[in-house]
Amino acid sequence: MDKFTIQGNTKLTGQIKVSGSKNSALPIIISSLLTDEKCVIKNVPNLHDISSTIDILQYLGKKVEFKNNTITITKNGCCKTDIPYELVKKMRASFLSAGPLLARYKHATISLPGGCAIGIRPVDIHLKGFSKLGAKIKQKGGDILISAKKLKPAKIILGFPSVGASQNLLMCASLVEGKTILENIAREPEVDDLINCLNGMGAKISYQANKVIVEGVKKLSGINHTVIADRIETGTYLIAAACTKSTIEVINCEPENDEILIEYLQEAGFNVKCGKNSIKISPRTKNVKPVHIKTAPYPGFATDLQPLWMVLMSQAKGTCEVSEDIFENRFMHVAELVRMGANIHMEGKTASIMGGTSFTGANVMSSDLRGGACLVLAGLCASGETVVDRVYHIDRGYEQLEKKLAGLGAKIKRKKA
Repeated sequence: MDKFTIQGNTKLTGQIKVSGSKNSALPIIISSLLTDEKCVIKNVPNLHDISSTIDILQYLGKKVEFKNNTITITKNGCCKTDIPYELVKKMRASFLSAGPLLARYKHATISLPGGCAIGIRPVDIHLKGFSKLGAKIKQKGGDILISAKKLKPAKIILGFPSVGASQNLLMCASLVEGKTILENIAREPEVDDLINCLNGMGAKISYQANKVIVEGVKKLSGINHTVIADRIETGTYLIAAACTKSTIEVINCEPENDEILIEYLQEAGFNVKCGKNSIKISPRTKNVKPVHIKTAPYPGFATDLQPLWMVLMSQAKGTCEVSEDIFENRFMHVAELVRMGANIHMEGKTASIMGGTSFTGANVMSSDLRGGACLVLAGLCASGETVVDRVYHIDRGYEQLEKKLAGLGAKIKRKKA
């Protein structure tokens, strides 16, 4: 397994470019199952999860070409409606194929996604929504069988604003004739990006107050769509600069999608100036100020940035609390941060962080995507060498992270297994 070696205590400087959003690209690529026409999707990051999605589309009967961050998808024979466990186990987002397959072929068989390192992440919200649309759900062994003679429009109130369930139901309802009303759906920018893509394909989806109205159509066409910038990658670089008290400019980003993070960074003592597609950050005060955060669905503080914020708060002068309200296991990185010198006390869903930590380099292991990224940030501001193992977790969500950080002056290298 590949590793990162990091020599810390180095200032960062210069510009760093953000890639397209993985969490936006995945459902948009899968939405190509809703049509036989050509789909061209640009600004797609070259990541392991993208490769896994391409494997699924090719198995289901699509021809896929991926070059220069652009994916071109065309029909390649008959479409299958089953996805075996060998493909599903690579990536939980494979379950997003259920909505398009059900909408077009009235049948989908998908192996249940396995557990996730940061939480259970059940698919019951997806399945309840499909049932409302007229589908019958059966479980056979480890597979979910979803079928319907005919789908019908419905009013669906999500029990929790799940991003995945929102995306799955939007794709499915777009081909269900009649008016489907979705309430309490996720409002993340990645959901809006999917809606823009679907509307570009001929869907009729609109916001009305706190509801989303889907006027189902008979057929969707192809699309030429550009994926939005990755707001979590943007946040990662901003927090990396803050941790090392550096001045950098993040480009090719969308500042409006990171507003709450920008607000908290300013409160913590940093100058943050936003351009149309850029953010510049620099230290304003000598000491980092402690800022309490509590994760919440968008537009609240993103759970994906919580591990990274803990690294920054370990450098603050004072004590702060970080509360995690989204995933039950999203504190697995804490033990590794403590090994590097952090002073963190856990109690239930809340971590109390005593600032003033002088991180010391150590051999650490990433347990999940964002937890791995937080160890990289800790290594950037640590004395000595940090070795981060299992970076395949990090590769799931960051395109060439070590090369981009090295471009800012970070002393980070990848060691091949």
